[in-house]
Amino acid sequence: MSTSTIGNYDVVVVGGGAAGVGVGVALKHAGIENFVIIERERIGASFAKWPAETRFITPSFPTNSIGMLDLNSVALGISPAFSLEVEHPTGLEYADHLHGVAGFYELPVAMPISVEEVNREDDIFQLRTSKGTVSTRHLIWAAGEFQYPLEGSFEGCELCRHTSTVPSYNDLEGEDFVVIGGYESGIDAAYHLGQRDKLVRVFDRDAPWEKASPDPSVSLSPFTLQRMRKDWFFEKVNLFQTQVASVTRDEEGYLVTTQDGSTFSTDAPPLWARGFAGSHTTIADFCELREDGFPLLNEYDESTVTPGLFLCGPAVRHDSHIFCFIYKYRQRFAVVAKTIATALGLPAEGLDVYRMWGMYLDDLSCCGEDCVCSQREARTKVTA
Repeated sequence: MSTSTIGNYDVVVVGGGAAGVGVGVALKHAGIENFVIIERERIGASFAKWPAETRFITPSFPTNSIGMLDLNSVALGISPAFSLEVEHPTGLEYADHLHGVAGFYELPVAMPISVEEVNREDDIFQLRTSKGTVSTRHLIWAAGEFQYPLEGSFEGCELCRHTSTVPSYNDLEGEDFVVIGGYESGIDAAYHLGQRDKLVRVFDRDAPWEKASPDPSVSLSPFTLQRMRKDWFFEKVNLFQTQVASVTRDEEGYLVTTQDGSTFSTDAPPLWARGFAGSHTTIADFCELREDGFPLLNEYDESTVTPGLFLCGPAVRHDSHIFCFIYKYRQRFAVVAKTIATALGLPAEGLDVYRMWGMYLDDLSCCGEDCVCSQREARTKVTA
């Protein structure tokens, strides 16, 4: 792995996380040699910054021997479950796993280097970095989202603390907590605080804990629902289907007011768990945007207005399909690699095996089917 990137490349990948490493492996399998992955900190930096207690909601299992790829793998023949010997890795464990994958495949990762500005002239992208200028015709944006938290829009949102900035829930002082946001990160925070015998109130207008959908992008995962069934959970955690209108501070702590006028006091800064703006906002000027604010992509995950700019990672959207989990967006690595390889005149025959492993999804018509079994629809609500 190198430490300097100044020069011209056929492909530049920005981001050395799961998406960057995964698409880097696909580029190698496509026969592309003149490429670089630019990472501003360390491989898997976003995962390494997760709260210490947070774990993957998707389980890992070493199923390669029977032709099924580990859900948390980003490359063929690799299983985090086998290398880490855990089913639900921590963020730091997974960052170490990604480092191992990059080393095994000898990926050209340049770090620590920050991308400070992106320009495009005569079909060439010019990336001004902390170490010099990098040029390429094909730019893959894979910088992820965890280090780009979404800000609140209500009065006093600046008084809240985003869950992505919490090193460990054991370090938080206070006896009662307010969590704004009831999806995965919000319930994860509530679970770990409640486990420490703290009182927690969770506010979310969508009440995702009551949603029944086969897509974990819009409902809580089985891993999270199972933890919510702990005997102590609802003794410590109260769930409210409402929206926060404001947060104020006084001598005793913080006052949270909801849209219906109810007020709740807490002695700790409210935890903001409403997701991430994502790094794709950095390249928004090179993209048309969908109604939901995400980049509009063609069938090859390429910008519809800036040829040569590709998106990899959790910000990928196609119609109503949300590729926000690793096992989802990894299915598009080969699509991007194949497209670029074709433009470079390479046959990319090494990508053919990706289809067999469920890593080459170029037919989106097969996505989005509901479960035929209605058992989930009829399940007893976790709040009952």
